[in-house]
Amino acid sequence: MEKWDETLKMLKDLTDAKGIAGNEREVREVMRGYIKDYADDIQTDGLGSLIAKKEGESGGPKIMIAGHLDEVGFMVTQIDDKGFIRFQPVGGWWNQVMLAQRVTIVTQKGDVTGIIGSKPPHILPAEARKKPVEIKDMFIDIGASSREEAMEFGVRPGDQIVPYFEFTVMKNDKILLAKAWDNRIGCAIAIEVLKKLKGVNHPNVVYGVGTVQEEVGLRGARTSAHYIEPDIAFGVDVGIAGDTPGISEKEAMGKMGKGPQIILYDASMVSHKGLRDFVVGVAEECGIPYQYDAMPGGGTDSGSIHLTGNGVPTLSITIATRYIHTHAAMIHREDFEHTVQLLTEVIKRLDKKTVENITYN
Repeated sequence: MEKWDETLKMLKDLTDAKGIAGNEREVREVMRGYIKDYADDIQTDGLGSLIAKKEGESGGPKIMIAGHLDEVGFMVTQIDDKGFIRFQPVGGWWNQVMLAQRVTIVTQKGDVTGIIGSKPPHILPAEARKKPVEIKDMFIDIGASSREEAMEFGVRPGDQIVPYFEFTVMKNDKILLAKAWDNRIGCAIAIEVLKKLKGVNHPNVVYGVGTVQEEVGLRGARTSAHYIEPDIAFGVDVGIAGDTPGISEKEAMGKMGKGPQIILYDASMVSHKGLRDFVVGVAEECGIPYQYDAMPGGGTDSGSIHLTGNGVPTLSITIATRYIHTHAAMIHREDFEHTVQLLTEVIKRLDKKTVENITYN
């Protein structure tokens, strides 16, 4: 296995941090710690999105790179009289991936471990056993015997509940397994692009952004883009890896390890043609691998950003990821590195005239 380097430490710290939509403070502080040495100024908008500014040419085009801080998780809604926790999903969950999974409830008294449970199959009728358990029929068991004991542990309605998983470098050390790649990998890309630009002349002002509340409606992207008023924007997120058994190419084209995914279309945005063509041209000029994809059933922060003000030429660039919106997702490290390289090279070329040409293309 390759040595435990600084990049792996950053990726572990980002994915280990706990932060569902509306509870991103811990993740924001991790991102702030890693990006502060490469930014001239760091601000936070009113919803909590982190905005790190790196000035190249003063008055040059404003370029926004946005990854979102929040991960999918749950929220405590009730504690029953026997001490079991009822919860609300925050972000999209598929009920088949949830049962028997370990979670962490973040309370004012500290973290509390729980397990997602339901009625055991042994007491269900045969027909009921064949059907997935609905989320409304699940609960979280924290080992409490009463509501009072659960509250003594510190659990309160509104507390965030986060999937538990240990960051793992696989036997093939290019393959990384963790919770919350969606979308701490986007935050990591924003950090690394600013790092690559340290001491480099670039003809623009770059904003590395960690947005909040993407999983519940692209909300922090809207407020942070309103704050920045970018001329060009990139939403950096996870995409679908269509390279596991049973998936055809017409369902999902992306493959891990084949480079950043240039998103042509998703449910929230038609990608800007001029910007897309420019980015693809830079990738080919620099020999950086890339792949196209479309996500008719999903969206990214780009969906809010491109509608800001008078409109912003925006492109979504994603990392092919297996098992998103579960407790453990998988990415290829080279896809991360190639995305950082591509965005860095693109930014070096985005001067005022180029941005004007892209905007009206």
